[in-house]
Amino acid sequence: MVQEVLTGSLIYSHILPAFLGFISIIFLCSGIMDGNKNYTILGIVLFFAAGLLPFIILPVILGI
Repeated sequence: MVQEVLTGSLIYSHILPAFLGFISIIFLCSGIMDGNKNYTILGIVLFFAAGLLPFIILPVILGI
C-alpha cells in the first residue's frame, strides 16, 4: 500500500507537471508564432493545469 501511494504521489507531484509544462510551452510558442489562437489557449490551459493539478490531486491520493 505504501509503495503505491509513493509512486502515485511521485507521478502527480514531479513527473506530470513537468510533462504538462513542457507540452504547454510547445503549444504556446507554436500558437503565438503561427497566429493560431486555439493552440495558444490550449497552451495557457495546460500551463495552469500543470501548476494547479498537484494541489488538487495529491491531497486526494495522500488522504489529507
